[in-house]
Amino acid sequence: MSLIVARTEDVAACHDLRRTVFVDEQGVSEAEEIDGRDAEAVHLLARLEGLAVGTARILLAPPTGKIGRVCVLPAHRGTGVGVALVEAAVGGLREEPGIATASLGAQVHALGFYRNRGFVAQGPIFDDAGIAHRQMVLSLGPLD
Repeated sequence: MSLIVARTEDVAACHDLRRTVFVDEQGVSEAEEIDGRDAEAVHLLARLEGLAVGTARILLAPPTGKIGRVCVLPAHRGTGVGVALVEAAVGGLREEPGIATASLGAQVHALGFYRNRGFVAQGPIFDDAGIAHRQMVLSLGPLD
């Protein structure tokens, strides 16, 4: 398996993946999904044997980096693509000056996935685009 996760300027490929997962599969409106923040974001694209299978974006708001729009095509879930995307996002944030914390709004069904990557849930469950979410954070400080 040749999985490559890297920063990309191919925002159209990221939009296609997000449209497939969030709009078509999960019923999020296109207006909510394409929120006007992509131009300021760092985009990650996961390619498996050259095929785009997952994406994530990072928004910087020092001292926090917000990981969002994490999605993997249904046929590739459970194969490590999501893990690779989150690890690449966290790794990228660790390299950004002034970023001390990674945050994300996790869909409730994915809380365990992010918990297994070191994220800690904070605050109550909230609604985002009709889907239950919970805020999660990860300290990027030096390891002891």
